[in-house]
Amino acid sequence: METSRSKQPRPGSPRTSGSQSIALGLEHIGLISLRFPLLVGLVAIVLLIAAGFGLARIKVDDSLSQLFRSDTPEFKTFEEVTRRFPSNEYDVLIVVEGKNLLERGSIEKLRDLVTDLQLVDGTRGIISMFSARQPPQGDALPAPLFPDQLPAGAEYDQLVQRVKNNEIIRGKLLSEDGQLTLIVLALDPAVVASSRLRNVIGEIQKTIDDDLAGTGLTARLSGVPVMQLEIRNAVERDRLVYNAFGFAAGALIAILFFRRLSFMIIGAGPPLIAIVLALGALGWLDFRLNMFLNVMTPLIMVISFSDSMQLTFAARDRLLQGEGRFEAFRNAMLVVGPACVLTHATAALSFIALQFSESELIRTFGEAGLVATLIAMFAVLMLVPLLGVLLLRNESVFAAEVKAADTAVDVLRRFCGWIAAKMVSHPGLYSLLGLLVVGGLGLIYANLEPRYRLADQVPDREQAVAASHRLDAKLNGANPIDVLIEFPKGKSLYDPETLETIAGVHATFEQQPGIANVWSLETLRRWLAEKAGKSDVTTLKQYVDILPQYLTRRFIPAEQDAVLVSGRVPDVDAGQLLPVIEGLDKALDQVRVKHPGYKIAVTGLSAIAARNSALMIKKLNRGLTLEFLFVAAFIGLAFRSVVVMLASILPGIFPVVLSGTLLWLIGEGLQFASVVALTVSFGLGLSATIHFLNRLRQEERPDQDPAIAVERATVLVGPPLILTSVVLACGLIVTVFSDLPSLRLFGWLSAFAMLAALAADLLILRPTVTFLSRLARQMSRARLHRLEREH
Repeated sequence: METSRSKQPRPGSPRTSGSQSIALGLEHIGLISLRFPLLVGLVAIVLLIAAGFGLARIKVDDSLSQLFRSDTPEFKTFEEVTRRFPSNEYDVLIVVEGKNLLERGSIEKLRDLVTDLQLVDGTRGIISMFSARQPPQGDALPAPLFPDQLPAGAEYDQLVQRVKNNEIIRGKLLSEDGQLTLIVLALDPAVVASSRLRNVIGEIQKTIDDDLAGTGLTARLSGVPVMQLEIRNAVERDRLVYNAFGFAAGALIAILFFRRLSFMIIGAGPPLIAIVLALGALGWLDFRLNMFLNVMTPLIMVISFSDSMQLTFAARDRLLQGEGRFEAFRNAMLVVGPACVLTHATAALSFIALQFSESELIRTFGEAGLVATLIAMFAVLMLVPLLGVLLLRNESVFAAEVKAADTAVDVLRRFCGWIAAKMVSHPGLYSLLGLLVVGGLGLIYANLEPRYRLADQVPDREQAVAASHRLDAKLNGANPIDVLIEFPKGKSLYDPETLETIAGVHATFEQQPGIANVWSLETLRRWLAEKAGKSDVTTLKQYVDILPQYLTRRFIPAEQDAVLVSGRVPDVDAGQLLPVIEGLDKALDQVRVKHPGYKIAVTGLSAIAARNSALMIKKLNRGLTLEFLFVAAFIGLAFRSVVVMLASILPGIFPVVLSGTLLWLIGEGLQFASVVALTVSFGLGLSATIHFLNRLRQEERPDQDPAIAVERATVLVGPPLILTSVVLACGLIVTVFSDLPSLRLFGWLSAFAMLAALAADLLILRPTVTFLSRLARQMSRARLHRLEREH
């Protein structure tokens, strides 16, 4: 290898007019800022003000069912149940636990608590073990299980035994060991959907703390409203953390390398402005923040910071060569701008790929990402040159000072030169090794199984998940699962066949392994038959009529044309839950055959998750596989080169399959968050590949070995590529501070994929493009010689 090839070259020149732009000339948008800086600055200020108002419009979507929201019949059934039986969506589950739970003093305090909770504004009903009744005596209404005046001594011990053996509450509202009880507090739906939820939950917590003080009992809150509030709080908190930490990390790295505040502002200012503009636009377009849209801030930052740093580095190099600031930023835009446009285009394709998901949440994330990517592209192209010409002064003084003390960049350039020289020394061997490594990792990736748990969508450092785990352990399940029974025309609620159908579904439901805590109209019917010896419809109707409406509406709608049979399942992986759901659905076929006019459907969030999560994750993963080929073809078309298309495949796939292998090694499967992270990271990770190929295109000479151009391009773009990859990782790794497990997974996996993409760019792309370029030239020469012989 020639010694001259390892010397630091001058920055590449802008394209000649005869060469075609890989970005169709869109990079010229940035030149507008150089011609009309004051006008562009004024427009930017106006847009920032408008974006500020848009930010105020952003709301949080904290629905737990958002991930599965779709147009499928299963989800429509779930929505119908939620509308007609609005119980589970609005229940606060209060889990009270302690070894002294059934002691006389504890029971008195608990009864006071149940009374006080009903007085909290925004509640509409409560169910607890104090709701239970003694067996009816004659025609009189049954007395409460707990009398107004609690007995003492041996009589109290007998009461405790009656409580533990009560069929209504045992295993449902009271654990078998008598150390845990469940209180179900129904909230007004209007409260759950409004900003009042935080105050109401706070008042409930305060009431619990006051009433149970000194009892030795612990109480935790769970249920959908509590989980929604915790998601809402986490999303709002994370937004502040991501904005602060993500931008601070990028700014710190920029100032360490540029060693000038002005260059730090030029490099980090446009990404910050892009964040404000993009989030403001999302607010005006009525997007709602959720567990995926909450990562939009770091995504915007890393997309825009990458290209902003590339442009700033290129302009800085030209200033060091003695060019004025206008000329330096103009040439930087013409040289680096096309790659900036193309990197945003590939990121946009990654977001477009998410549109093929059946999940409305993921499709919305893709739409928001597409909007944010376009805004980030325009912000970078127009604001980097604008800030450059406004902030930089005394270019000659700057060049003289930095040339003498550019240690950090020089170290990176020497490292890049060393790596490039090694990789192009045996390009065929290293290309083959890269192919074998990617192939081996791909086999492991192909064996990853889909995973989904509801708890992964909820903050796991708060009380809701802890309370749900206690319900799983003591009452065999915290998550509801329902069977909807719709009556045929002409059949009423108290029709003998209707009651027989309900009884059949209830019996099948409670016999299914893995399902517990089954409730329905049949529960009341059995209790009357066993304790009062009455099985007539008149008595059943009488008891239904005297029960509180908030209780009966859980199972019987106002129209009385359907009923709900409800049970509970533990929060386990969807793969474990699916056999339970399918087994239940199959067992219900016997009831369907016996009563063909009745529509019987298994529903509930747990059922939807078990049925759809694996299928949706597999479809997303297949979409990612197709995206590999589609994006490679897109890049090849943009560069008008088959060599570029083939060379970009392996470095694009490597970070995805390596990240998948890491998930496999730590025992994690493919979750929604991980597939989305890999899909987006694939598009973002190609940024380094595109910037290198763009510079390589300008450094290639027909009369030189392609290895020379590879080394020269690596030395020129290597430092900003390394720096921007670190910034990408820093921007995404801040999500590990989130309380949401899905966001933590998204963050660290995306950051790992970014660094893997850098490794692939340096260790796979360099030898591969050298080998393919040499091969293409040999084939071209052979074809030319063949044509010459023919003529």
